[in-house]
Amino acid sequence: MSVKHGLLALLERAPMYGYQLRTAFDSATGGTWPLNIGQVYTTLSRLERDDLVAALPENEGQRPYKITPHGRNELKKWFATPVQRSDRPRDEVAIKLALAITTPGVDVAKVVMTQRTATMRTLQEYTRLKTQPGDLPWLLVLDAMIFQGEAELRWLDHCEASLLRYVPGTS
Repeated sequence: MSVKHGLLALLERAPMYGYQLRTAFDSATGGTWPLNIGQVYTTLSRLERDDLVAALPENEGQRPYKITPHGRNELKKWFATPVQRSDRPRDEVAIKLALAITTPGVDVAKVVMTQRTATMRTLQEYTRLKTQPGDLPWLLVLDAMIFQGEAELRWLDHCEASLLRYVPGTS
C-alpha cells in the first residue's frame, strides 16, 4: 500500500491535519506499519502539488487538508486496481535464505530454524491479539498477518526438506 493512497482514503472520511492522519493510519492498520509524521507531511505536500488534496485555512495552529475531486478519482482507481505481487515489497526472508545457501560458512539450517522460531513467536503474539476486542479493519489486518506467518512456516518446512535433498551435509 502506498502512503499516498492511505492518506487519500483517510481524507475521504473527513478533512484532517497531519497528526490526525498519522493517528488514524495507525488505528486502521493496528500499528503494523509505523508512519513517521515527517512522511505524512511530505506526502501531503506532494498530494497538494498534484491537486489530490487541498489545504484548508489554519485552525488553532493546525492546517487541515481535504481530498479534491481529482483525489477522489485517484482513490477510486486505486481501490479498483488489484495489487500485483510485483508491487509488494521484496521478501527479505527468501532473499536472506537464497544468499545463505550460496555464502560459504553459513549454517543454512540454523538460519531456517532461527527464522522459524521468530515466526512462531510472532504468530503466538498475533493469536493473543485476536482474543482482544477490535474493530473489523484491525481484525482483517491481523488475520492477513496470521495467514502470512502460517504461509511462511509452511515455506520454511519446504526449505528444510529441500536442503536435505539438494545440499549435502545439511541436517
